[in-house]
Amino acid sequence: MAIEVRIPTILRQYTDGQKAVEGNGETLADLFADLETRHAGIQARIVDGGQLRRFVNVYLNDEDVRFVDGIDTKLTDGDTVTILPAVAGGSAAAKPRPAGVAAGRRAGMA
Repeated sequence: MAIEVRIPTILRQYTDGQKAVEGNGETLADLFADLETRHAGIQARIVDGGQLRRFVNVYLNDEDVRFVDGIDTKLTDGDTVTILPAVAGGSAAAKPRPAGVAAGRRAGMA
């Protein structure tokens, strides 16, 4: 059973720079174990304690697996699995703009 796995830039160090690799497995857990046999270290970046890491999103054919069966999601031949790191933005140290500054500039008032 061939599954295409799309690898994000941050994990490509484990796949020798490859953007996509092929894997096998009946479930996501099996697939990640299979990937580990050829790409040592990758599984620990995706799975922790038998569950998907909190800040890693995994999609099966464009559907978030957290809304299916998580790591136990079943796979079929020809599926595509996309791994994406969750993205957070901003900084706790960033200062908010004073109220009205952005709006005033857009209206030509500043």
